[in-house]
Amino acid sequence: MKPASLLTLTCLLGSTAFMACAQESEVRNRVVIVENVKFDYAQVLNVEPVFQTLRATRTEEHCEPVSTRTLAPVNVTGEEPQEEKGRFGRFMDSVRSIFKREDGLNEDGTPLVEAPAANNNNGPLLTRDCRIIPVGREFRRPIAYDVDYVYKGTKYRSRLPDDPGNRLKIRVSITPWVGAEPGSAANP
Repeated sequence: MKPASLLTLTCLLGSTAFMACAQESEVRNRVVIVENVKFDYAQVLNVEPVFQTLRATRTEEHCEPVSTRTLAPVNVTGEEPQEEKGRFGRFMDSVRSIFKREDGLNEDGTPLVEAPAANNNNGPLLTRDCRIIPVGREFRRPIAYDVDYVYKGTKYRSRLPDDPGNRLKIRVSITPWVGAEPGSAANP
């Protein structure tokens, strides 16, 4: 056989097979199948939140506390410590201050000499041991809910954006199934 006649024969057989398939699909496309829809309620069995975990770090100053029990007592006022005086001692101090001379001289005429001021730089300082450290934070928020529910004795699970509560409104759709060939043994 010539190659041209073989090619023509192959094309002729292929086109007849294609037309047979096209006629089968035309039968199915002639009728529009309408979906039967109703709404009903299912009983919710369990709801589990699905969390999104966000992690963030920030820097904070962390200071170690200073223990004052191990340090020597520090005079923070700068004055000399005075002994506790009774009522009579305080009375004598107030009377003595009345008769004190205002010109800076003592009662015997000698100049009044005050005690030198304490140098604040020489005393022990209360410094805290501080350093900056990164602190991790974790935030969790619900983004969805896995819902287990039962409808007419069959259990289902769906992921929903909100918690449905005790009852879940569902959409029930029934559509006839159109098999490979109408009237065949595979289609009940």
